[in-house]
Amino acid sequence: MKNWFITGVSSGLGRALAEAALQRGDRVAGTTRDVAACERFKRIAPGCSLGLRLDVTNEEAVHAAVAQAEAAMGSIDILVNNAGYGLVGGIEAASLAEFRAQFEVNVFGAVAMMQAVLPQMRARRAGRILNITSVSGLVGWPSLGVYSGSKFALEGISETLALELAGLGIHLTMIEPGGLRTDFATRSRARTRRVLSDYDATVGACTRLLDAHAGHEAGDPRKAAAAILTVADAPTPPLRLLLGADALSYAMRKLTDQRAEIKAWSWLSEGTDF
Repeated sequence: MKNWFITGVSSGLGRALAEAALQRGDRVAGTTRDVAACERFKRIAPGCSLGLRLDVTNEEAVHAAVAQAEAAMGSIDILVNNAGYGLVGGIEAASLAEFRAQFEVNVFGAVAMMQAVLPQMRARRAGRILNITSVSGLVGWPSLGVYSGSKFALEGISETLALELAGLGIHLTMIEPGGLRTDFATRSRARTRRVLSDYDATVGACTRLLDAHAGHEAGDPRKAAAAILTVADAPTPPLRLLLGADALSYAMRKLTDQRAEIKAWSWLSEGTDF
């Protein structure tokens, strides 16, 4: 039996993962921002599903929630940073306040969670951290620049932390889903207050495409949850796990294009040394 701490379990991938872990006999401390959702989570598996009300942008509350989970379960074996949302809109149109709010949740909230669980993981020389990023943390699209920027940031922090944890018995994996058929496209998506008409052919077109695909995404959250369980159990888990054929396609195309561009301009890159 493993002890999980999963942020954002009221719905979507977080809920699917929590239910999958509970169904196989694990214990899950799951966070929500809503009192009613917290109570509903507790009733899924009384004694095994610990509901915690938490806003991950509140650092003091993050440490208190982790301490409460550790007291209830004895330890946290697996942290899943799942809580987050996506801001849709152009880079120029987004206010700095909208940028900061996006990063507070998707980046600083995840960092606060990792800093809170790592002391006991280091003491035990054991633990797993699973950061739910996105294929948007690898590939940029018009209209998702702010969201993508937050996921790129989380990827950079995660990749470096994985190197820093080497030899401490703690593994970190970035989970990079493509489109999942959850309520992310509705409940967990916000829009910039401003819309600039000059960007209609790029930002506008991609926004309309996102709206058209909402509710028709190819990714199955239950299958995604099963895949994450496989990684959580793996003795040597990967640093990154793409989820979905769309995510795999986008990432491979990006790597191919990037490799070709680096090679084409290598003559200039190599010419800057003493």
